[in-house]
Amino acid sequence: MKTFAEFGLEPKVLQAITELGFEEATPIQSKSIPIALTGSDLIGQAQTGTGKTAAFAIPLINKIPTSEDRIVALIMTPTRELAIQVSEEIGKLTKYKGLRSLPIYGGQEIGRQIRSLKKRPQIIIGTPGRLLDHINRKTIKLDDVQTVVLDEADEMLDMGFMEDITSILSLVPAERQTMLFSATMPPNIQRLAAQFQNNPEHVSVIPKQVSAPLIDQAYIEVHERQKFDALSRLLDMESPELAIIFGRTKRRVDELSEALQKRGYSADGLHGDLSQNQRDAVMRKFRDGSIDVLVATDVAARGLDVSGVTHVINFDLPQDPESYVHRIGRTGRAGKEGTAWSFVTPREIDHLHFIEKVTRHKIPKKPLPSIAEAIEGKQRVTAERILEFVQEESINEYKGIAIQLLEQYDSVNLLAAAIKLITGEKKDVSIELTPEDPIRAKKRRPDVRSNGRRFSGGPFGGGNRSGNGPRGRSEGGRSGDSRGGYSGGSGSGSSRGGYGGSRDGSGSSSSNRGGYGGSRDGGGSGGGRSSSGEYRRPRQEQ
Repeated sequence: MKTFAEFGLEPKVLQAITELGFEEATPIQSKSIPIALTGSDLIGQAQTGTGKTAAFAIPLINKIPTSEDRIVALIMTPTRELAIQVSEEIGKLTKYKGLRSLPIYGGQEIGRQIRSLKKRPQIIIGTPGRLLDHINRKTIKLDDVQTVVLDEADEMLDMGFMEDITSILSLVPAERQTMLFSATMPPNIQRLAAQFQNNPEHVSVIPKQVSAPLIDQAYIEVHERQKFDALSRLLDMESPELAIIFGRTKRRVDELSEALQKRGYSADGLHGDLSQNQRDAVMRKFRDGSIDVLVATDVAARGLDVSGVTHVINFDLPQDPESYVHRIGRTGRAGKEGTAWSFVTPREIDHLHFIEKVTRHKIPKKPLPSIAEAIEGKQRVTAERILEFVQEESINEYKGIAIQLLEQYDSVNLLAAAIKLITGEKKDVSIELTPEDPIRAKKRRPDVRSNGRRFSGGPFGGGNRSGNGPRGRSEGGRSGDSRGGYSGGSGSGSSRGGYGGSRDGSGSSSSNRGGYGGSRDGGGSGGGRSSSGEYRRPRQEQ
């Protein structure tokens, strides 16, 4: 894998990446960014959560001049949530370069979007339905677009956007760079690529299955601000011979290693900002046992091969499954057993399940160690050390003072005092770490155009043109019944929290449990527990 500094990026782009705390590119980024920087067309096959947004956003931002005042980049996404998420990430990456990006999606007032478009953004991130609305209104022109990105293309096609995508791409200049990202490559995606891309390079990231039978994996669900106390208890309970603790950012590593030292642990930190001499010094201490806890970022641990690492602790979950596999592989080497713990905040549970799915390994949940378990663990290790001395070390020179003490004091009290002295007491220092944002799985919702049009389909509810069937299938003319879905066309439809309504304005609609009668943005009445209303096309759509 590569660090972002190796890609030859503009200083302002690299500065933003560094400030976000990222050093090492994920596999899809390592493979995609160099190709994208050349301007070649690209097909990137990778699942959600592997860092593919940055894989296309970084080279895109890198090549757009700050002086540009036209729409030169178009990113299409299947859902409004993903459009917002991509826009936010691009906003962070353009912090120092000062480019302007704008998310365009259904469900938001179109007038507000038109006003934002007058600020002349260079990058548009939008859902196909709402993009077509703006194109038809002539509020978005694609004559100057130089780069097109189709994000999660397979999902866009599953949601019935093929016609919309084709219409939009036909309006973009033929001389352009087209990047397509998809988790799967079904025939319809291949046809789309063949039609709109020019000799694309195909990169694929197929995560490896965890093949680590000697590594005992577990996770603890814990809130962000409870992580450090949980770590202290875990270290006391497990008493690792050598442990590597992974933090997501350089700031995290600095704060965590300093906090551990304050609490009395022999720890030090390792990250990309250290000089080679500093890195060598830290690694020398770790290898010779002067410190038994190494706190590191992913990039710092790259190529790290230290025998005898008994524990890996993911203080922060990694960004992608391959990093997880790489991290836990630091232990359980040379036929020895190893233990890998992960701290997972409640908002990161979905991301953990994603890691489990990709690595095909179920990670069991274990409770947060209690204070009693932590104390017991420390004492157990001390007792084991004493027994090792009894069996292996020469202790004759200490027997004289031992006999004198036993004549004056109770043997149990003496041994208890010795265990307490050897165990040591951790300093009760208050620790406050800077919170890190959780890694969250993306949520999915269908796109809604300004006139209420977005067909239910796939996992999003009600959706075929005709036929009868269970929930999620259409019944009658073009109506459907779905939980959170949309019914459209002539006829009736019901949904829990969804919308009943027709696309062409005919028929009536009804909805239950606080849903809406009529179109999403049009007329009609609705509300309460059940409601109905005639669909009226909004005036501006007629």
